[in-house]
Amino acid sequence: QVQLVESGGGLVQAGGSLRLSCAASGRTFSNYDVGWFRQAPGKEREFVGAIRWSAGTTSYADSVRGRFTISREYAKNTVYLQMNSLKPEDTAVYYCAAAVSKLRWPRTYDYWGQGTQVTVSS
Repeated sequence: QVQLVESGGGLVQAGGSLRLSCAASGRTFSNYDVGWFRQAPGKEREFVGAIRWSAGTTSYADSVRGRFTISREYAKNTVYLQMNSLKPEDTAVYYCAAAVSKLRWPRTYDYWGQGTQVTVSS
């Protein structure tokens, strides 16, 4: 069982930056892919990006590529989502999720955090 806890959300002006953290307990991320998702009010949850812990390989949605960066820190068993050049349309609850790594990127994730609110003002 993997427990995930997100942190780092908040209110920021357009053009600003935030860094979200996803810390795992109960198990290390060593054999997992960790994804970031977001859900805005009235909209479906959407994929933001993911990282394969073992290799550091990343994947991003077109809407955030070049602005958001996912990284990992072994010592803290934590994955980060660095968000730069934020836009009002980035406003959402952001979730991290984990799935056991397989050959391809996960289609579904097994473990989810509680989410953290990110609000970008114009």
